[in-house]
Amino acid sequence: MSQTEQEERERLLELARFLRTRRERITPELAGLPSGGRRRTPGLRRGEIAMLAGVSVDWYTWLEQARNIKVSAQVLESLAGALRLDVNERKHLFLLALQQVPAPSEPLSSEATASLQSFLDLQGTSPAYLCDLRLNVIAWNRAAHLVYGDYSHMTMRERNSVWRTFTSPYVRQLLGQHWERHARHRLAQFRASYAKFAGDAWWLAFIEELTLISDEFRAWWPQHEVLEAPEGRKINYHPTAGTLIFDQVSFQVTGAPDLTVTVNMPFAGSGTEEKMRRLLQHAGPPGS
Repeated sequence: MSQTEQEERERLLELARFLRTRRERITPELAGLPSGGRRRTPGLRRGEIAMLAGVSVDWYTWLEQARNIKVSAQVLESLAGALRLDVNERKHLFLLALQQVPAPSEPLSSEATASLQSFLDLQGTSPAYLCDLRLNVIAWNRAAHLVYGDYSHMTMRERNSVWRTFTSPYVRQLLGQHWERHARHRLAQFRASYAKFAGDAWWLAFIEELTLISDEFRAWWPQHEVLEAPEGRKINYHPTAGTLIFDQVSFQVTGAPDLTVTVNMPFAGSGTEEKMRRLLQHAGPPGS
């Protein structure tokens, strides 16, 4: 057996073991089925899971026997429901069966936890914010407020970083000669997220509106550029603080993969950190 065949066999065995352990933890009562007296093995029978998932008993049995059979995302969703998998288990199932991550099944997170907000606030002179998969800014720290604008007085549409990039005169001024590079980068990130929700009503309406408003968006959207990497070095021309140079890092939130934290760290030796300190001091206390 070749190395590739061995790896494939191990993947199928791992899938079979995972399905069996998830099935064995579900009681008939939990599944809304009659117990049927004493059972020789814990949990539900294979036929009961097959019935709940709407698949044949033979097909499900073959899965637990680690046979190399074709599976679809739709059937896996049915299995995930029948087995009562949580979000992490559902992802694990898709990775084992299809070797790809499923599209989110839960509504998008739209609020930051207290701990996430505390993390943003602790970044001090580094403008930091939290975005959802639509690239809506849903939380931010004071440094981000002072550099990028007062998010608290914006509508949700205005807080969308793609919308703001293409429609805000302030953002164009802030980015200066680097605006087009930033705008194309942000649009490519948006396109990468759209792949998970192609055809969704919110996305279609957003794209239609921005196509009508922005000449650049209308010209660039059909190019299908895709990118998921952070922007890296970022230069801003702030109206009072002057030129600010940041190194940007982004990462997904553990347990909430639809949320991304972005931190813009003052570039060492550029004087940006001291400028940010003065900006924070002269702006007065939070809320002033």
